[in-house]
Amino acid sequence: MSPTRRRQAVEQVTTRLEVSERRACQVLSQPRGTQRYEPHRVDEDKALVAGMKRLSRSHPRYGYRRITALLRVEGWCVNRKRVYRLWRQEGLKVPSKRRKCKRLGDSENGCLRRRAEHINPVWSYDFVADQTEDGRRLKMLVVLDEYTRESLTIEVQRRIKAREVLATLEYLFAVRGAPQYLRSDNGPEFVAEAIQTWLKKSGVHTLYIAPGSPWENAYIESFNSRFRDELLNAEVFGNLREAKVLVEDYRRRYNHHRPHSSLNYATPAAFAAACLAPASAGPAPTPNRQEVAVNSLIRTGT
Repeated sequence: MSPTRRRQAVEQVTTRLEVSERRACQVLSQPRGTQRYEPHRVDEDKALVAGMKRLSRSHPRYGYRRITALLRVEGWCVNRKRVYRLWRQEGLKVPSKRRKCKRLGDSENGCLRRRAEHINPVWSYDFVADQTEDGRRLKMLVVLDEYTRESLTIEVQRRIKAREVLATLEYLFAVRGAPQYLRSDNGPEFVAEAIQTWLKKSGVHTLYIAPGSPWENAYIESFNSRFRDELLNAEVFGNLREAKVLVEDYRRRYNHHRPHSSLNYATPAAFAAACLAPASAGPAPTPNRQEVAVNSLIRTGT
């Protein structure tokens, strides 16, 4: 029995049987010094729990590991086990859905065979679908740097065809440089002849995953899952403009404020900056087209 439970047992015995504390401690083999000990970390735990609850309200889908990383960013010198204990004690555990395991596949273009080993060589892109409050469709083009896990852009439109995909890639190549490989599924927008011809002229190789094998494009599928869980499932978009603003705000927070477990709980932007630190001659990152448009909307108040 733990000291805390022994202390509680002594209190129950003294109350119900109306015996002295000395006698109850003697019978239950509880040292009187332990019985009378008052923990000194109660106030500190209260402040820590308050901080955990505040972060949990701001990020309701974060688990205790990511909350620990955010607490350390705020200046707390806290052990992960302590956060876990208080997390369970306060009932803050996020319920996880159990999923069936899938085999990894063996495609030469999968993320296990063609793995990014430094910044910028492999990008992946995919579509995510949602809708506005009136039921009209939203289509979002997500582009990700697989090494740094940075979300390079999330284009939000009612419809996105091959020409819009091409315009987005042209802009990203201009401000960030072209990658060596571009990974995607076999969607019609990605296998379009115009896209393949332009990528070939740009010196970019295409990595099309095997049909029906989304796990071969695991990095962007993981991002899409977090994107849907933390934003799309939590927000109702009134119109297209509101969707663009909220999605761009999420993209910024994801890159600059959300700790990433595979990056040792650094943010993607901080990890990318650390990768570029030795090569200081490189140009500073440039805001993408969506970010510029959102800033314009915010400034004009429209």
